[in-house]
Amino acid sequence: MDDLDAHVIDLFANEPRIGVLEASRRLGVARGTVQARLDRLAATGVVTGWGPELSPDALGFPVMAFLTLEIRQGSGHNTVAAHLARIPEVLEAYTITGAGDMWARVVARSNADLQRVIDQVLADPGIERSTTVIALAAQIEHRVLPLARVAAITPD
Repeated sequence: MDDLDAHVIDLFANEPRIGVLEASRRLGVARGTVQARLDRLAATGVVTGWGPELSPDALGFPVMAFLTLEIRQGSGHNTVAAHLARIPEVLEAYTITGAGDMWARVVARSNADLQRVIDQVLADPGIERSTTVIALAAQIEHRVLPLARVAAITPD
């Protein structure tokens, strides 16, 4: 990552429909340079997608909660993760250390609907127990762009 990579990422993150030609004009570099940078950033896994970012709230799922799951010994994380992947309201799940085995971020249409989602999560026999925390307000949304800017100026 260098400064140009960071500028390319910034530009496309803020204006994803800009187009390579307009990006090259704004950045003051050749169109081929911008395309090569985009191709390399995608090939190396820095850029992981080009799709639209969706708002669960705008889709009708304004309630967000975090579930800490305790997994029955011998059940394995992979089977629980496969179960969670089949539930559309589970946005992400991570194996964790500490008090619990897996963390899941889920959304629901209402608090009552959240109970339905939790019941669906707990339907897997590999999950022994769950603790739920409801998010009240987002203070910092998921972000990676500041990290890309730091990576561009920090030597390996």
